[in-house]
Amino acid sequence: MAQLSLNVVTPERLVFQDQVDTVTLMTETGEITVLPGHLPLVTILRPGEMRLKKGGTESLLVVSTGFFEVRPGNQLFVLADTAEHAEELELEKIEGAKKAAERLMEEKRHVDDVAFAHAAAMLERELARYKVAVKKRHHPSA
Repeated sequence: MAQLSLNVVTPERLVFQDQVDTVTLMTETGEITVLPGHLPLVTILRPGEMRLKKGGTESLLVVSTGFFEVRPGNQLFVLADTAEHAEELELEKIEGAKKAAERLMEEKRHVDDVAFAHAAAMLERELARYKVAVKKRHHPSA
């Protein structure tokens, strides 16, 4: 079976670069799974879990906003504001960041629409990170 060549890049680093069998991630229109031979595609990413399958192994990453592109020849590119391997996530730090984003949202709710939207985006990112961290803790083989 053909494989997908996947690159996950943030402004800070190359997070992942390898051949995989399938990729599942959240886009603006919902969750998609890409298999070899997928049609070319460019879409907007939503914060969430990214599942990579290779052989019998599944790996988890969490990505924030950005873009996802499928190019001919099974070439996949994720250009994300942030991306982390599940193993890099620290649940206690995420919980603190989630609480800070919730406080900021409440403070800005009726004061500043731009700041409120920024806080809401921060919260969405932290909720995605939290979900993946909890999943990894309960299923260490994922």
